[in-house]
Amino acid sequence: MDYLLKTDRLGLRNWKDSDFPPFIAMGQDPEVMRYFPKLLSTQESEDLIQRFLQHFILHGFTYFAVERLDTSEFIGFTGLMHQNFESDFTPCVDIGWRYKPSAWGYGYATEAARACLNAAYQKFNVTDVYSVAPQQNQASIAVMKRIGMSYDSTFTHPSLFEESSLNPCDVYKKTLAANTL
Repeated sequence: MDYLLKTDRLGLRNWKDSDFPPFIAMGQDPEVMRYFPKLLSTQESEDLIQRFLQHFILHGFTYFAVERLDTSEFIGFTGLMHQNFESDFTPCVDIGWRYKPSAWGYGYATEAARACLNAAYQKFNVTDVYSVAPQQNQASIAVMKRIGMSYDSTFTHPSLFEESSLNPCDVYKKTLAANTL
């Protein structure tokens, strides 16, 4: 397998057809989507993967599909993506992740996110990386802290405005330079 990034336990790669069914299932899982405004339809999940693929073509990075090296099982995604929703810190490059519940609690998000932060500077010439999560999503905020991101601000996410239980959101930031990770 040609991985774009690799850790001791994980391979991060571009998306393939076999990723669609487990990704669609993730988008329809209430646990996975707890901190998002709604569950995703099959079409919405397929469209999201197509956006990830298009972003990769344009920028050389995306939210990468993540699989375990020992089993080749697709477990979710972690990666970098340009964001341009309305806020004080956009446009920006965001780091994000989403995993199926069977992959929670093993440190996969942290491991893959560290690899992405290293690549952000070394491979993609990105120096400032942001991450956003609803304040109630303490698991994602803990990952942000573990990968060395610092609290930047709190804001009302425009995509979540009508879903007030998901606002406010915390913004974390990491400024990268050679050998900082």
